[in-house]
Parts: sequence; C-alpha cells; structure tokens
Amino acid sequence: MRRLFLILAGVVLAVSGVMAQAKPGLPVKLESGPWKAGHVQGVAVDTKQEYIYLSFTTMLVKMDMQGNVVGTVTGLLGHLGCIEFNDADGRLYGSLEYKDDSIGRGILRQEGVSGMLQTGFYVAIFDVDKITREGMSAERDNVMTSVLLKTVVEDYQASVYDSVSGKDVEHRHGCSGFDGISFGPAFDGSGKTLLTIAYGIYRGKNRGDNDYQVLLQYDTKDWAKYELPLSQKSMHRQGPDTPYGKYFVYTGNTSWGVQNLEYDKHSNLWFLACYPGKKETFANYTLFAVDGSKPAVSKKLIGVKYVKKGNVLTIAKAGAQDNQHKGIYGWHNKLGVYGLCSLGGGDFYLVSAGKTEEGRTAGVHLARYVGESDMAFELVK
Repeated sequence: MRRLFLILAGVVLAVSGVMAQAKPGLPVKLESGPWKAGHVQGVAVDTKQEYIYLSFTTMLVKMDMQGNVVGTVTGLLGHLGCIEFNDADGRLYGSLEYKDDSIGRGILRQEGVSGMLQTGFYVAIFDVDKITREGMSAERDNVMTSVLLKTVVEDYQASVYDSVSGKDVEHRHGCSGFDGISFGPAFDGSGKTLLTIAYGIYRGKNRGDNDYQVLLQYDTKDWAKYELPLSQKSMHRQGPDTPYGKYFVYTGNTSWGVQNLEYDKHSNLWFLACYPGKKETFANYTLFAVDGSKPAVSKKLIGVKYVKKGNVLTIAKAGAQDNQHKGIYGWHNKLGVYGLCSLGGGDFYLVSAGKTEEGRTAGVHLARYVGESDMAFELVK
C-alpha cells in the first residue's frame, strides 16, 4: 500500500520568510504519490472523522491524518477537479467535466481510451464511508453519484456575439465548463447555505466577454431526485434546469478560470485561486478574495453586450490593487491553485503539485491566512 509521509520538520516550500506556529492536531505537511493519474486538482478535509481527500484529475485518494492511504477511486474518464467535503451530509462533492477539447482529449489519451464521450458537466458526489480500499471503481463499486449542471452545458455550447472582437464566438462568457466548488452562504443575503461552483474560463486576449469569473449557486437539499450513478458509456442528463443564482466577479481574464474555490467562515471571504491571465492591461493575479459581507449588485457587465445586467460580487480590499482597474485586488500567490481548503480559525491547507518518473505527486502544506498586500498566506512550521 502506498503511504503518505508525515513531515514534522519545517516546510521547505516557503511563502514567506517568517512562518506561523503549528496548530495542535494538524499535520504540518503531507506528501502523496506518486500516482499514475493527472496532476493534483484539489484537497478537502473531514475534520470530524479526520480524513483528507485529494483529487488527481482521474482518481480520488482518501487518507487518514496519520498518513495512511485508506482507499482510492479510479476509472474516471473525465476531469475531476476541485473537491469539497460537506459537513451537513458527510459526503464529498467534486467538479467532473466531460468535453471534446484539448483537456478532454488529453485525458482519454492518458487513459488509453479512443473516441469521445458525451459533453457533460457534473457534480460528482462520493459516499466516502464506502471508500475502504485502493482501486475502487467510480462506476461499479457504488461509491459515486452525479448531478448534471444544465446551465453550464448551455453556456459551454452557446455561440454569442462579442462586441470587442466584432464577431461571433463560441462559449458564452468564455465558459470551458466548471472547476471550483465550495459550500457557503447565499450571495443574496438570505442566510441559506448553498453549493457554489465557479466556471472554467477559456483564456483569450482578443475577446471582451471573458473578464468575469462566473459563479453559480445551487440549493442541494432536493438533489436526491437528480442523483444517479454515472455510466460513462451512457451518461445521464438529470439535474436542475436553473441555478439558485448566477453571479459575476470582475477579475480580468484568467487561464481556465477558477481552479479552486473556497469559502472561509472565519474571514467571511470566498477565495478564488486561478492560473494567471494573459491580457496585458490587467495585473493577472492568481488569487482573489470576494467579500462575503456584501450582497451582489445588479449592474451592466463590462464588455458583455449580450447580457443586459448581471449580479456582480465585490472583491475584498485584500492584497494589492490593480492600478489600471478600480475594484480589483489580489495576490500573485504561489500555492492554492492545485488545492485550497479552509480548516477554520484562519488555517488552511494549500497544495503543491509535482511529477516523477513514477507518476504525479502532491504536497499538502498547513498555512495561515494573513492577508497582507504582498502575501495571502504564510506557511506553518
């Protein structure tokens, strides 16, 4: 059995020169792998049962806090991205994409599968109590159900007129599917706890409608009527027709949108971890924080003429300010895009990705949010 090695010494990969002190009971660093899968995509923690989960594009890894691998789920032919543990029902939620683009075709080549599967964007829901051994099948071992997000499919498949480039372009809002996923409060101030997902956004310097991060919120209380096992040979199309709400965050274009989305109750901030964009007029930060205390405001969207108004969220005044764009703040953060998990009290796990000849690896690093202008997190020693 592969094992994770718990490292109690100081973390080598530093975000700042001064490190915070370790929080009792939390491993300072864990290492996972190598695994024959794609690179690490996300991390989630069940603090009550004391398990940690990592997604590696086509597989899920479950481990205990002592560093032992408890089980894995394999056989996925789509892109398993950001993951989130839901304390309310004790299950793990993740973004799962199937599409005919460079990412989708690359996954099939990696898995040695020919052809193409039907386009679909699902929330994968894992019954983690059933994950008890390595090599469990996502299809055959009754450990995973799924719900289709029809709105994401519609935006991905839509063609729209972009007023900046002056031509019809594919993918409304630049939607490439979705990746970020997290539970947190409703953006309308209702007090409801909802599932929030964040679009992947295709990078593109020559269109003007792709400078927003797009977030959808869903009430999952009635999702039992949609949940079905996923057969990758005949994928179901069950899911809600519309989300609870659709929201926009003006950040400037990023490469593939929000990779990891995480709500932190301690700071009341939503963290959006991204790969940097390519548009020279923006600061191209890799981490943004949305202010959870401010409800969405209906307003015209910059560069998006095919939508009259959108519900726009406010970026917190945390990090450095983009000198050319009022209201945009962020960080050039080194960690978080491969995994970001709030642990409470200002503590987080941040993930780094690695690769050896034997496969993909991940490092899970304990950190604390400090929110300084040049540094979002400092690692714990």
